[in-house]
Amino acid sequence: MQPTTILNGGHPSPGSPGVSPLAKFPSWGKVILRTCLVVFATAITSIAQAQSSVESIAAVSPKVVKIFGAGGGQKLHAYGSGFLVSPNGHIVTVWSHILDGDTVNVVLDDGRRFQGKVLGAEPPLDMAVLKIEAEGLPYFDLNQAATAAPGTRVLAFSNAFKVATGDEPVTVMHGVISARTTLAARRGAFESPYTGPIYVVDAVTNNSGAAGGVLTTTDGRLLGMLGKELRNTQTNTWLNYVMPISELKEITQQIITGDFTNKRKNEDEDSPGKPRPRRYESLDFGIVTIPDVLNRTPAYIDRILPGSQAEKAGLLPNDLILFVGDNLVQSCKLLKEDLGRLEANDVLKLVVRRGDKLVSVEMITPRKSEE
Repeated sequence: MQPTTILNGGHPSPGSPGVSPLAKFPSWGKVILRTCLVVFATAITSIAQAQSSVESIAAVSPKVVKIFGAGGGQKLHAYGSGFLVSPNGHIVTVWSHILDGDTVNVVLDDGRRFQGKVLGAEPPLDMAVLKIEAEGLPYFDLNQAATAAPGTRVLAFSNAFKVATGDEPVTVMHGVISARTTLAARRGAFESPYTGPIYVVDAVTNNSGAAGGVLTTTDGRLLGMLGKELRNTQTNTWLNYVMPISELKEITQQIITGDFTNKRKNEDEDSPGKPRPRRYESLDFGIVTIPDVLNRTPAYIDRILPGSQAEKAGLLPNDLILFVGDNLVQSCKLLKEDLGRLEANDVLKLVVRRGDKLVSVEMITPRKSEE
């Protein structure tokens, strides 16, 4: 081993063993060198993260679909987003006016077009499941969904502003989860049938057509479904929120497997061929619907009787009745059937569409004089 040579007042010679190369540098040089190393390491990390995001976008985008349906009027856009949750064409999206028709048009990432049908919907969760006839599709496994904490960097995928109508890529936005809270805490400030847990995102994710899109981690793990556009009626600000998949998973799987409870179907199967008395009708609550002249006349409210329960509950002309309890109402005929099953003192829960919003009301079934 070469001995250390001491020169110049006790400093080891440059070639001595155990001496750091930085020892030759003045203090200012050491600072510059360390700064350069930090910048270089940060750049390498940024490049790696960017590469990871590019790979995630390429993997996630084919699982997001564009949905086109009813709408087109003032403030009622006729397009939206959804995401595949099975290889056989099951799609989760938000419940909205876009699904009012018998079918909707679904466009995949590669531009293929399919007609989709509504398998089921859950108004308290503001979600629905569609089905297209296709196989071998890329999809999100709901059992592999992730959770995230505030501060997590995320990606939001959607067909915001109808940027894609064919095989064009959907919109991708970068953001950060700023909070995890509940929408119920904002009841009165926001009008929404959903009142459960949400992620609040520091990104403008909730735009026209974005509802039903997905939020993922930067490595592509599913976190939740983008919610609708919600304005705070007290501060006139918008809320960018996402419903966690944990809140949607069970109902989605029940709808897909056919285990979702449909009260109307169960009652019909229990008494086939048996006439069911219709003891109550919309007039008993002060609701006058439009004339039932078509095979499937939408259950629009024509007028509200003064002093009625409907007036006190806040129902208005031109409201479209979408749900009676958990039952989807697709026509005036089905509305009559559901109201006809009521008994005195039953709680009647209605979900109506008013413009581009869903409004929930409750009324008590009155006791008739002959009872």
